Amino acid sequence: MERALMLGGGGVTGVAWELGLLAGLAERGVPVTEADLVVGTSAGSVVGAQVCSGVPLEQLYEAQLAPPSGELAARLGLAVLARMMWAGARTRDAVRARARIGAMAVAARTPSEASRRAVIEARLPTAQWPARRLLVTAVDASSGEFVVFDNDSAVSLVDAVGASCAVPGVWPPVTIGARRYVDGGMRSVVNADLAADARRVLVIAPTSGAFGPMPRLSAQVAGLRAAGSRVVVVTPDAAARKAIGRNVLDPARRAGSARAGRTQAAVVADEVAALWA
Repeated sequence: MERALMLGGGGVTGVAWELGLLAGLAERGVPVTEADLVVGTSAGSVVGAQVCSGVPLEQLYEAQLAPPSGELAARLGLAVLARMMWAGARTRDAVRARARIGAMAVAARTPSEASRRAVIEARLPTAQWPARRLLVTAVDASSGEFVVFDNDSAVSLVDAVGASCAVPGVWPPVTIGARRYVDGGMRSVVNADLAADARRVLVIAPTSGAFGPMPRLSAQVAGLRAAGSRVVVVTPDAAARKAIGRNVLDPARRAGSARAGRTQAAVVADEVAALWA
Protein backbone atom coordinates (compact mmCIF):
# COMPACT_ATOMS: atom_id res chain seq x y z
CA MET A 1 0.00 0.00 0.00
CA GLU A 2 1.32 3.41 -0.95
CA ARG A 3 -0.49 6.15 1.01
CA ALA A 4 -2.57 6.26 4.21
CA LEU A 5 -4.51 9.16 5.69
CA MET A 6 -4.97 8.90 9.47
CA LEU A 7 -7.65 11.16 10.96
CA GLY A 8 -7.66 11.56 14.73
CA GLY A 9 -10.16 12.49 17.41
CA GLY A 10 -10.97 15.93 18.71
CA GLY A 11 -14.71 16.61 19.04
CA VAL A 12 -16.82 18.82 16.79
CA THR A 13 -14.02 21.36 16.61
CA GLY A 14 -11.68 18.59 15.51
CA VAL A 15 -14.03 17.67 12.67
CA ALA A 16 -14.08 21.30 11.58
CA TRP A 17 -10.32 21.85 11.85
CA GLU A 18 -9.57 18.65 9.92
CA LEU A 19 -11.99 19.55 7.12
CA GLY A 20 -10.53 23.05 6.95
CA LEU A 21 -7.02 21.66 6.73
CA LEU A 22 -7.99 19.12 4.06
CA ALA A 23 -9.80 21.77 2.02
CA GLY A 24 -6.80 24.09 2.26
CA LEU A 25 -4.42 21.35 1.15
CA ALA A 26 -6.65 20.46 -1.81
CA GLU A 27 -6.80 24.13 -2.76
CA ARG A 28 -3.00 24.09 -2.96
CA GLY A 29 -2.90 21.01 -5.15
CA VAL A 30 -2.33 18.41 -2.42
CA PRO A 31 -5.39 16.08 -2.57
CA VAL A 32 -4.59 13.88 0.40
CA THR A 33 -8.15 12.54 0.59
CA GLU A 34 -7.26 10.35 -2.42
CA ALA A 35 -5.30 8.06 -0.08
CA ASP A 36 -5.34 4.30 -0.59
CA LEU A 37 -6.43 3.89 3.04
CA VAL A 38 -8.40 6.26 5.27
CA VAL A 39 -8.58 5.52 9.00
CA GLY A 40 -10.90 7.52 11.25
CA THR A 41 -10.91 7.63 15.03
CA SER A 42 -13.68 9.49 16.87
CA ALA A 43 -14.00 12.90 15.15
CA GLY A 44 -11.75 11.48 12.44
CA SER A 45 -14.33 8.80 11.69
CA VAL A 46 -16.84 11.53 10.81
CA VAL A 47 -14.30 13.23 8.55
CA GLY A 48 -13.26 9.92 7.01
CA ALA A 49 -16.84 8.99 6.18
CA GLN A 50 -17.46 12.45 4.76
CA VAL A 51 -14.39 12.68 2.52
CA CYS A 52 -14.93 9.13 1.20
CA SER A 53 -18.59 9.84 0.38
CA GLY A 54 -18.01 11.51 -2.97
CA VAL A 55 -19.32 14.88 -1.76
CA PRO A 56 -16.94 17.67 -2.87
CA LEU A 57 -14.51 18.67 -0.13
CA GLU A 58 -15.35 22.35 -0.60
CA GLN A 59 -18.99 21.58 0.13
CA LEU A 60 -18.05 19.71 3.29
CA TYR A 61 -15.93 22.65 4.39
CA GLU A 62 -18.68 25.19 3.73
CA ALA A 63 -21.07 23.17 5.87
CA GLN A 64 -18.74 23.75 8.83
CA LEU A 65 -19.18 27.51 8.46
CA ALA A 66 -22.97 27.37 8.75
CA PRO A 67 -24.59 28.16 12.12
CA PRO A 68 -24.59 25.01 14.24
CA SER A 69 -27.90 23.22 14.40
CA GLY A 70 -29.00 19.73 15.28
CA GLU A 71 -26.10 19.24 17.72
CA LEU A 72 -26.65 18.22 21.34
CA ALA A 73 -25.09 20.53 23.90
CA ALA A 74 -22.12 18.95 25.65
CA ARG A 75 -18.95 19.74 27.50
CA LEU A 76 -15.86 17.62 28.05
CA GLY A 77 -15.26 19.05 31.49
CA LEU A 78 -12.60 18.39 34.08
CA ALA A 79 -14.89 16.10 36.08
CA VAL A 80 -15.46 13.80 33.09
CA LEU A 81 -11.77 13.83 32.20
CA ALA A 82 -10.83 13.03 35.80
CA ARG A 83 -13.23 10.05 35.94
CA MET A 84 -11.93 8.80 32.63
CA MET A 85 -8.29 9.05 33.68
CA TRP A 86 -9.00 7.50 37.09
CA ALA A 87 -10.74 4.57 35.45
CA GLY A 88 -7.99 4.05 32.89
CA ALA A 89 -4.86 4.79 34.87
CA ARG A 90 -5.21 2.25 37.70
CA THR A 91 -3.63 -0.56 35.72
CA ARG A 92 -0.81 -0.98 33.24
CA ASP A 93 -2.91 -3.44 31.26
CA ALA A 94 -4.33 -1.40 28.38
CA VAL A 95 -7.26 -3.75 27.72
CA ARG A 96 -8.31 -3.76 31.39
CA ALA A 97 -7.97 0.02 31.49
CA ARG A 98 -10.30 0.36 28.49
CA ALA A 99 -12.80 -2.05 30.06
CA ARG A 100 -12.88 0.12 33.19
CA ILE A 101 -13.46 3.20 31.07
CA GLY A 102 -16.21 1.29 29.27
CA ALA A 103 -17.87 0.42 32.57
CA MET A 104 -17.74 4.07 33.56
CA ALA A 105 -19.33 4.99 30.23
CA VAL A 106 -22.15 2.45 30.62
CA ALA A 107 -22.96 3.74 34.12
CA ALA A 108 -22.91 7.43 33.17
CA ARG A 109 -26.02 9.53 32.71
CA THR A 110 -26.07 10.66 29.08
CA PRO A 111 -28.55 11.58 26.34
CA SER A 112 -30.37 8.65 24.75
CA GLU A 113 -28.76 6.48 22.10
CA ALA A 114 -31.54 7.39 19.67
CA SER A 115 -30.99 11.14 20.01
CA ARG A 116 -27.26 10.78 19.60
CA ARG A 117 -27.65 8.48 16.59
CA ALA A 118 -29.78 11.12 14.89
CA VAL A 119 -26.95 13.63 15.31
CA ILE A 120 -24.38 11.24 13.82
CA GLU A 121 -26.66 10.35 10.91
CA ALA A 122 -27.17 14.04 10.14
CA ARG A 123 -23.40 14.55 9.92
CA LEU A 124 -22.91 11.88 7.25
CA PRO A 125 -23.68 12.58 3.58
CA THR A 126 -24.66 8.92 3.15
CA ALA A 127 -25.39 5.97 5.39
CA GLN A 128 -23.62 3.60 3.01
CA TRP A 129 -20.03 2.45 3.36
CA PRO A 130 -17.84 3.88 0.58
CA ALA A 131 -16.24 1.75 -2.10
CA ARG A 132 -12.88 3.10 -0.96
CA ARG A 133 -11.08 1.48 1.97
CA LEU A 134 -12.26 3.18 5.15
CA LEU A 135 -11.53 1.88 8.66
CA VAL A 136 -13.44 3.15 11.71
CA THR A 137 -12.12 2.41 15.20
CA ALA A 138 -13.99 1.72 18.44
CA VAL A 139 -13.61 -0.09 21.78
CA ASP A 140 -15.84 -2.81 23.22
CA ALA A 141 -17.19 -1.26 26.44
CA SER A 142 -17.35 -4.57 28.29
CA SER A 143 -14.15 -6.36 27.28
CA GLY A 144 -11.95 -3.36 26.42
CA GLU A 145 -11.18 -5.01 23.08
CA PHE A 146 -10.05 -2.71 20.27
CA VAL A 147 -12.37 -3.05 17.27
CA VAL A 148 -11.96 -1.90 13.68
CA PHE A 149 -15.09 -1.64 11.54
CA ASP A 150 -15.09 -1.62 7.75
CA ASN A 151 -17.36 -2.42 4.84
CA ASP A 152 -17.06 -6.14 5.58
CA SER A 153 -18.12 -5.87 9.23
CA ALA A 154 -21.89 -6.13 8.63
CA VAL A 155 -22.28 -2.96 10.74
CA SER A 156 -23.98 0.17 9.47
CA LEU A 157 -21.71 3.14 8.80
CA VAL A 158 -23.86 5.31 11.09
CA ASP A 159 -23.44 2.88 13.99
CA ALA A 160 -19.72 2.43 13.36
CA VAL A 161 -19.11 6.19 13.35
CA GLY A 162 -21.41 6.64 16.34
CA ALA A 163 -19.43 4.05 18.28
CA SER A 164 -16.14 5.68 17.35
CA CYS A 165 -17.48 9.04 18.60
CA ALA A 166 -19.06 7.75 21.85
CA VAL A 167 -17.00 9.79 24.32
CA PRO A 168 -17.25 8.02 27.71
CA GLY A 169 -19.21 9.97 30.27
CA VAL A 170 -20.56 12.38 27.64
CA TRP A 171 -22.32 10.27 24.98
CA PRO A 172 -23.96 6.87 25.41
CA PRO A 173 -22.14 3.73 24.32
CA VAL A 174 -23.49 2.50 20.98
CA THR A 175 -25.30 -0.82 20.89
CA ILE A 176 -24.42 -3.04 17.93
CA GLY A 177 -25.91 -6.51 18.17
CA ALA A 178 -25.36 -7.77 21.70
CA ARG A 179 -22.34 -5.52 22.37
CA ARG A 180 -21.87 -1.87 23.34
CA TYR A 181 -19.01 0.26 22.08
CA VAL A 182 -17.24 3.47 23.06
CA ASP A 183 -14.88 5.96 21.47
CA GLY A 184 -12.00 4.54 19.43
CA GLY A 185 -9.84 7.28 20.94
CA MET A 186 -9.83 5.32 24.20
CA ARG A 187 -7.28 3.05 22.58
CA SER A 188 -5.31 5.82 20.85
CA VAL A 189 -6.17 9.33 19.71
CA VAL A 190 -5.25 8.42 16.12
CA ASN A 191 -4.48 4.66 16.08
CA ALA A 192 -1.70 5.48 13.65
CA ASP A 193 -0.29 1.96 13.84
CA LEU A 194 -3.12 0.77 11.58
CA ALA A 195 -1.10 2.30 8.72
CA ALA A 196 1.72 -0.21 9.24
CA ASP A 197 1.56 -1.42 5.62
CA ALA A 198 1.69 2.05 4.04
CA ARG A 199 4.85 3.54 2.56
CA ARG A 200 3.66 7.12 3.15
CA VAL A 201 1.48 8.15 6.08
CA LEU A 202 -0.15 11.49 6.82
CA VAL A 203 -1.38 11.82 10.39
CA ILE A 204 -3.84 14.64 11.10
CA ALA A 205 -4.37 14.86 14.84
CA PRO A 206 -6.51 17.57 16.46
CA THR A 207 -5.32 16.21 19.82
CA SER A 208 -2.26 14.14 20.64
CA GLY A 209 -2.42 13.47 24.37
CA ALA A 210 -2.56 10.11 26.14
CA PHE A 211 -2.95 8.81 29.68
CA GLY A 212 -2.34 5.59 31.57
CA PRO A 213 -1.28 2.65 29.38
CA MET A 214 -2.72 4.28 26.23
CA PRO A 215 -0.17 4.15 23.37
CA ARG A 216 1.39 7.55 22.68
CA LEU A 217 1.05 8.96 19.19
CA SER A 218 4.77 9.69 19.18
CA ALA A 219 5.52 6.01 19.89
CA GLN A 220 3.20 4.83 17.12
CA VAL A 221 4.79 7.25 14.66
CA ALA A 222 8.26 6.11 15.71
CA GLY A 223 7.18 2.52 15.08
CA LEU A 224 5.96 3.37 11.58
CA ARG A 225 9.21 5.13 10.75
CA ALA A 226 11.29 2.29 12.13
CA ALA A 227 9.41 -0.07 9.80
CA GLY A 228 10.30 2.11 6.81
CA SER A 229 7.24 4.37 6.41
CA ARG A 230 7.60 8.07 5.72
CA VAL A 231 5.36 9.94 8.14
CA VAL A 232 4.21 13.54 8.51
CA VAL A 233 2.16 14.58 11.54
CA VAL A 234 0.03 17.73 11.54
CA THR A 235 -1.46 19.06 14.76
CA PRO A 236 -3.18 22.41 15.40
CA ASP A 237 -0.87 25.43 15.49
CA ALA A 238 -1.23 28.22 18.05
CA ALA A 239 -3.92 30.06 16.08
CA ALA A 240 -5.91 26.87 15.59
CA ARG A 241 -5.65 25.96 19.28
CA LYS A 242 -7.02 29.39 20.15
CA ALA A 243 -9.90 28.95 17.70
CA ILE A 244 -10.69 25.49 19.05
CA GLY A 245 -10.74 26.65 22.66
CA ARG A 246 -10.99 24.48 25.74
CA ASN A 247 -14.22 22.67 24.96
CA VAL A 248 -13.79 20.56 21.83
CA LEU A 249 -17.50 19.67 21.95
CA ASP A 250 -18.67 23.28 21.56
CA PRO A 251 -20.46 23.66 18.17
CA ALA A 252 -20.15 27.44 18.42
CA ARG A 253 -16.39 26.99 17.86
CA ARG A 254 -16.88 24.99 14.69
CA ALA A 255 -16.63 27.75 12.06
CA GLY A 256 -13.57 29.35 13.61
CA SER A 257 -11.85 25.98 13.87
CA ALA A 258 -12.55 25.23 10.21
CA ARG A 259 -11.13 28.58 9.11
CA ALA A 260 -8.06 28.07 11.29
CA GLY A 261 -7.45 24.66 9.71
CA ARG A 262 -7.70 26.12 6.24
CA THR A 263 -5.26 28.89 7.12
CA GLN A 264 -2.81 26.40 8.64
CA ALA A 265 -2.84 24.40 5.41
CA ALA A 266 -0.77 27.14 3.77
CA VAL A 267 1.96 26.57 6.36
CA VAL A 268 2.14 22.78 6.08
CA ALA A 269 1.32 22.34 2.37
CA ASP A 270 4.94 22.04 1.18
CA GLU A 271 5.84 19.42 3.77
CA VAL A 272 2.70 17.40 3.05
CA ALA A 273 3.20 17.72 -0.71
CA ALA A 274 6.74 16.40 -0.39
CA LEU A 275 5.38 13.35 1.41
CA TRP A 276 2.42 12.80 -0.90
CA ALA A 277 3.88 13.48 -4.35
